[in-house]
Amino acid sequence: QVQLAESGGGLVHPGASLRLSCAASGGTLSSYTVAWFRQVPGKEREFVAAIRASGGTTHYTNSVKGRFSVSRDRASSAVHLQMSNLQPEDAAVYYCAAGRPILSAISTERMYYYWGPGTQVTVSS
Repeated sequence: QVQLAESGGGLVHPGASLRLSCAASGGTLSSYTVAWFRQVPGKEREFVAAIRASGGTTHYTNSVKGRFSVSRDRASSAVHLQMSNLQPEDAAVYYCAAGRPILSAISTERMYYYWGPGTQVTVSS
């Protein structure tokens, strides 16, 4: 059973950067598509970014394109989400998830088998 754990969340000012990491135990992330989702209280969880196992192509929701970057650490199989120019609207609990979705469903929650417990990102002046 693969278990995921996020790290790297915190409190930052607008315009700052953070790097979130997703690590696996009980298995490796190298054969899974790994996605990042986020959720704020009272709203549905939304897709943020994903990196595919095959080819390593990346996908982003429009609101983070050019500011966020998802990557794999081949040595450790961890997946990172580098977030730059953070804005208050980026504040949320961020979750990493692993699965094998088809390309057209890469942003669909139910396509992911494994989820981490989440890490809080707060952006405030």
